[in-house]
Amino acid sequence: VIMDIKTSVARIYDEFIQNADLRTEQWLLMSSPLPQTIIIAAYIYFVTSLGPRLMENRKGFDLKGVLIVYNFSVVALSLYMCYEFVMSGWGTGYSFHCDLVDYSDSPQAMRMAATCWLYYFSKFIEMLDTIFFVLRKKNSQVTFLHVYHHSIMPFTWWFGVRFAPGGLGTFHALLNCVVHVIMYTYYGLTAMGPNYQKYLWWKKYLTTIQLIQFVMVTTHISQYFFMKDCPYQFPIFIYIIGLYGLIFLFLFLNFWYHAYTKGKRLPKVLQAQTWAHHTNGVMNGNVDHDKYQ
Repeated sequence: VIMDIKTSVARIYDEFIQNADLRTEQWLLMSSPLPQTIIIAAYIYFVTSLGPRLMENRKGFDLKGVLIVYNFSVVALSLYMCYEFVMSGWGTGYSFHCDLVDYSDSPQAMRMAATCWLYYFSKFIEMLDTIFFVLRKKNSQVTFLHVYHHSIMPFTWWFGVRFAPGGLGTFHALLNCVVHVIMYTYYGLTAMGPNYQKYLWWKKYLTTIQLIQFVMVTTHISQYFFMKDCPYQFPIFIYIIGLYGLIFLFLFLNFWYHAYTKGKRLPKVLQAQTWAHHTNGVMNGNVDHDKYQ
């Protein structure tokens, strides 16, 4: 029976992978979903179980220097990906409506595919967010939402890079890179200590930027359902992105409601605390803007 199940699973997988993009087949982590599944499982195990146990009787690490370098490196990488997404389609011919995946070997199409892979790989780099929380004993910030976000993004993007590296399914990635430039700049400045507080006057706008991002992602992807003829090659990704955008939009509005609408009735000091606590709830799955202080 077990052999029959194995054979069936292998056959289904073979049929499924036949439709994959041959251009990305040999790229790092792209041969099958197994390597990334192992990495994601190890990440979840470390940040939820092993890491906290190892740190239990130890003093949290002071990672100030590491955090400054890490955050500004992510800013630089996000800026580069913004540029590449714009140059490979979003600023050079995409209509922002029914943009199909170009599966040719043209320099433009290959540039877009490479940018999609880099975006996918950047999601593994961003897992360091959580690992730093654990090493600094900031376990209260290792929320379900945070870990879910950092696990589901690379997992789903493997399929994006393997089947549809380009087209309208990549708009949310471009937006996400723009938001990450702003967010990780904020985190980098925060990591530099109290002397840089005066440069963080725009902290309150981070929430609004996030909300705008989710509205734009949901609006853009929803167009698909109103187009009479859009032969996008893998509609499943439209549904996944739409669902993801909606879930985060609702979660974010929920945080907004509890922090902003309900929080208004609190004394000024508590209002500020409640706002800071809630507004980053879905920013990267964290529950505190000041995660590096």
